[in-house]
Amino acid sequence: MKLRLTDMAIKKLSLPEKGQVTHWDEVMPGFGLRCSTKSKSFVIMYGEKRRLKTLGRYPNLSLSEARTQAKRFFVKVEDEEDVPSRQAVLFEEAKKRFLSDCEKRNKPRTVADYTRLLNRHFNFKEDVQDVTRKQIMEVVSSLSGTPSEQSHAYVAIRTMMNWCVRHGLVERSVVPPMKQTAKARDRVLSEYELSQVYQRALETPFPFGPIVQLLILTGQRRTEIGLLRRSWISGDEATFPEGFTKNKREHRIPLSPLAQKAISGLPDTGDLLFPAATDPEKPFTTWAWHKARFDEGLDGVAPYTLHDLRRTFATIHAKIGTPIHVTEKLLNHVSGTISGVAAVYNRHSYWEEMGQAVQRYDSSLCGLLED
Repeated sequence: MKLRLTDMAIKKLSLPEKGQVTHWDEVMPGFGLRCSTKSKSFVIMYGEKRRLKTLGRYPNLSLSEARTQAKRFFVKVEDEEDVPSRQAVLFEEAKKRFLSDCEKRNKPRTVADYTRLLNRHFNFKEDVQDVTRKQIMEVVSSLSGTPSEQSHAYVAIRTMMNWCVRHGLVERSVVPPMKQTAKARDRVLSEYELSQVYQRALETPFPFGPIVQLLILTGQRRTEIGLLRRSWISGDEATFPEGFTKNKREHRIPLSPLAQKAISGLPDTGDLLFPAATDPEKPFTTWAWHKARFDEGLDGVAPYTLHDLRRTFATIHAKIGTPIHVTEKLLNHVSGTISGVAAVYNRHSYWEEMGQAVQRYDSSLCGLLED
């Protein structure tokens, strides 16, 4: 179909309900506009084999810029008979190639994260070159309720699209650079916010309700609570073995009465307290999905992360008079107030002090719920 391509003519062209329609320019042979159900793209056809090349999407690429690119390309290939053409590559195919390449270069955990994030959030049906910035940012914006998931999803799609550029699947990435707006990690929940979150945790069924309870009551990292096993618990204490903590050291903590109550009320799930829903032999992993639903309707609670509960735990201990070195023992901090030479000579476990501290913390938390 031939048409004199002008800005006005392009704007008036309606998109087809299905398939694609290409309007070839009456002024410049081989130059045209391809209209699909969702977009308009400038294309050129060249060579004896009538190869097709996409120049870019309208209006991101203007008509005048597209004509200029087309002229340059025709000049370039005039004396080249075998210029390789770009074959259409669907977004899903590009995703598979990217993940396959990641398996050769990245750690299994990284590959698993990219796979989960890209398959869950980014499932476009068109050619990878026709995916727009608007489409991607709409997905990213929809995850604003879970800032951590949003950030990780953004990194995953940006990494994939940059990979597509390097491998010639797209000419440029439509994902904008990530804004450097990260603030210091200093979020501490107010007493009111903590009481609201803890009350919601008491009302939320297994597994996420009890998980949040233990995060609040013990101050441990979420991965450590997610890995917690019954074989690690003995009465009023829990011991995380070497290799299962961030610093790879054994970590023993007293369990307060409230923490013991939360654990005693858990269903029988085998050794793992919080197994994955799809495999009882693997630990809980669906953090973002559960937290997004957990936070729905939490009145008066500003956005927070699960790690903020750990920081809040430390802050409350400071408020109730727990010595900083005892709090650091509870948190398993190894580079705190007792370090260097002092750490070598001070082998006191502070076990009794830790036990007293978690008892006072329980009382403080109960006080918040009564207010």
